[in-house]
Amino acid sequence: MISMKSLFWTLLSTVVGGRALTLPDGSVLLDATSDVNGRLWRPQVHFSPPSGFMNDPNGLHIDENGIYHLYYQYNPTCLTGGNQHWGHATSQDLYHWVDQPIAISPPDPNSLIWSGSAIVNVNNTSGLFSNQTNGVVAIYTLNNNTAGRQVQEIAYSLDGGYTFTRYSGNPVINVNSNSFRDPKVFWHAATQRWVVVVAHSNDLFLEIYTSPDLKNWTSVSTFSRHGFLGFQYECPNLVRIPLRDASGAIIPTSDDTYVLTVSVSPGTPLGGSTIQYFPGTFNGSHFTPVDDATRFVDIAQDNYAAQFFYGLPDGDDALLLGWASNTAYTNLVPTAQEGWRGAHTIPRRLFLTNSGQGGWDLVSLPANISAVFDPSPSGVIQNSFNGSGTVTVDLSAVTSNAYYFEVNVTGLQVAGPSVDGTDLGSTLAFTLSSPTTNESVSGGFLFGLGSAYLDRSHTNGFQIPLFTDKFSTTAGAVDGMWTLSAVWDRSILELFLGGGVQSATALAYPQEPLTQFTVNTHAFSAGAVVNVTIYALESVWSGNGTRTIPTSPVIPLA
Repeated sequence: MISMKSLFWTLLSTVVGGRALTLPDGSVLLDATSDVNGRLWRPQVHFSPPSGFMNDPNGLHIDENGIYHLYYQYNPTCLTGGNQHWGHATSQDLYHWVDQPIAISPPDPNSLIWSGSAIVNVNNTSGLFSNQTNGVVAIYTLNNNTAGRQVQEIAYSLDGGYTFTRYSGNPVINVNSNSFRDPKVFWHAATQRWVVVVAHSNDLFLEIYTSPDLKNWTSVSTFSRHGFLGFQYECPNLVRIPLRDASGAIIPTSDDTYVLTVSVSPGTPLGGSTIQYFPGTFNGSHFTPVDDATRFVDIAQDNYAAQFFYGLPDGDDALLLGWASNTAYTNLVPTAQEGWRGAHTIPRRLFLTNSGQGGWDLVSLPANISAVFDPSPSGVIQNSFNGSGTVTVDLSAVTSNAYYFEVNVTGLQVAGPSVDGTDLGSTLAFTLSSPTTNESVSGGFLFGLGSAYLDRSHTNGFQIPLFTDKFSTTAGAVDGMWTLSAVWDRSILELFLGGGVQSATALAYPQEPLTQFTVNTHAFSAGAVVNVTIYALESVWSGNGTRTIPTSPVIPLA
């Protein structure tokens, strides 16, 4: 039997994402055949790794040529988390990604490259570049398994973010902790300083540092035990974000509005992990939340460790990618049968709005989703009807098995539930189902109860007690209209309610493709109008769907 140490040294300096990895004893570590189109659960518009295990998005930024860079926590040698490197992909539209070589590998077999962020050092404040404006600096956590220490390091890239050199003066921040990680860095123009926020995970506080050069850091403040605590704080973000009114116009404010996000795991209300956010202001050293309320980015279970892109133009909505999974079961989901685990959410654009009772909602909507619309005449289906009724659409001709749909309701006089509870009153339900297995995912509005819901309980590919199967939230009309939109992508559903005021991300694993779409309304007044639009989505993996990560250095675990 081959030892684990021998196994990982066998894999040293070679990771080929499009092939199975055969060990010296003849066994196969990963069934990583590269036909990403032909897999039951492989997303077609969400980013996932060619093979191996992926979790947190890292280093998100846009370069001077308008190319989006996505780095990600990547274990190329196994289908669970552990041997973490920084994978890398690039895109011009946030959907069609080009696999690049692994960007940052551990320096030795006892270390791991954990989460972090990256910036383009246009003005060379770091002094690491000469005669160029496209130098990239990444800041990340180096986890040393032997010493039991987590420190913050930087690495720099002379070629625009494709290859990196570790800074000789590392670590740049070291507090002698075994629970200190996930730095998120940005430039604060008013103070002409770099700012980084880092999580003291087990101690449940964040620490903010500033620097003139990305190499020498000074602690300036902490943010401690706010919101929902859970067991650990991870992957903080601090980003300036627009505040918009109901019409979408930017509201001028005396202080820039910011959002601080903190990922919490485990022990969250729905089980496992989640992301909470805090609206507030930031003066260059201290973040001040608008209140003490706890707010969650998603109402479902499968959005974690999300990160904002760096380098967007001033005034633009923020841009976010999350890890579409949950720490409670990420090492158990059945996509290992297909040689991969882990996907990211679709890119989302975000802004703040102050909307009534709770105020300060973080609005989240799909970004640039039209980039993956099928342009053919059959690529869009529209239907409308009045009152109570049912519309069913056969989507079996959509080869991607990926769809985006919108449902809007106007003119509804809401009927409440019956006293005995046998009738819920006015309801709208959408269902994506398999005609052969009767599996389904569904959701909709319970108007008489002021609620919306999502149900993934009727899929058979993965069911364990930690995999919560139903979710609900409050939902009301906006200017007399109820709206929902959603993306279904083989095994991921992302739902947006009320123009993005509420959102949900939920994994589901049907044993056959979901190819039938139904909208049903009950107890609707005759004057109510229901509009349904369905867009077929094109697979972003061109040709025969083969994907290969170029040969890259893989450092084995000791």
